[in-house]
Amino acid sequence: MATRTIAGKTVEVNEEGFLINPNDWTKEIAVELAKEEGIPELTEAHWKVIEFCRKDAGATGKAPTLRRITTAAGVSTKDMFALFPKGPAKKVARISGLGKPEGCV
Repeated sequence: MATRTIAGKTVEVNEEGFLINPNDWTKEIAVELAKEEGIPELTEAHWKVIEFCRKDAGATGKAPTLRRITTAAGVSTKDMFALFPKGPAKKVARISGLGKPEGCV
């Protein structure tokens, strides 16, 4: 594990850059992580998915998979790839301050 400062807050991250403690997450951290993932601005549609993922992970104890997001949050797979290109479930989990979803490589 390593520590790094994101949006002025020092947090612990794993080797892939996922936050160790989801309670360290802030919206400011999400904005910075999104920029690192090539998403220059988080829109209302992005926040809808991020908030769903955080709520779902709080209930289940793990980051939701792409299938879970598309069925439970009502966001199509096509829209997920448009919002979070090249690996949407993994990207949204990282931006949401959650661990890597099961099944992601």
